[in-house]
Parts: sequence; C-alpha cells; structure tokens
Amino acid sequence: MTDMELALVIEDDEDLATIFSEALQAAHFTVETIRDGKQAQIRLFAVQPQVIILDMHLPNVDGMVLLRLIRADPRLKDTIIVVATADARMGELYVDEADFVLIKPISFTQLRDLTERLHKG
Repeated sequence: MTDMELALVIEDDEDLATIFSEALQAAHFTVETIRDGKQAQIRLFAVQPQVIILDMHLPNVDGMVLLRLIRADPRLKDTIIVVATADARMGELYVDEADFVLIKPISFTQLRDLTERLHKG
C-alpha cells in the first residue's frame, strides 16, 4: 500500500465512520479509521494520506486543531480534507481550509457526490 492510496476517516461516531469508510473503499482507497483526536494527531506524523475525512468534535484533540496541523504540514499540502460537522454555521468557517464540507446528517446524495469527485481526483 502506498500512502497515495490511503484515506483516513477521523470520526468518533462508529456508524458514520463505517459509512465514510465504505464510500472511500468504493472509490478504491485503503481506509484507516481513527476515533480519537490524539490518536489521529500521532498517526498524521507517520503517514501522508491522499484523503482525510475529519470530524470537528473529537475526544482529546479537537478537529480544528487537527485541521490546522494538517494545513501547516508541508508533507500534507496535497491531501484532500473533507470536514464533517453537524453545525452548518461552523461549516462555513471551514470552507477556506477544507476542500469539502459535509453537514451532518450526511445524505446518501452527499456521499455519492463526494465519491464521484474523489474518483476524478
């Protein structure tokens, strides 16, 4: 496995993590699921994923901290970041830093469209 095929799902909700993982696997990515912000922070130092789906409300290290860490890391400059948040107003704040923003609850249409975009990317 090369890191270019790797997608990280950083999401503490087990059901959503599964849905995101299945969508990314359908787009031919190898998927790792991480449910804790601190564990994600540690893993991000070791890998260069092509795609990250990032929940903003995580245990131990907040998603915004991770988002800024990812964007500040030159190794991850080409990583596609998909922010998943339940707060539509907060989602607007992430538009400049994320490649895509998904507002929870995530619809089938949103996931289908995301998967199609990732196929093209």
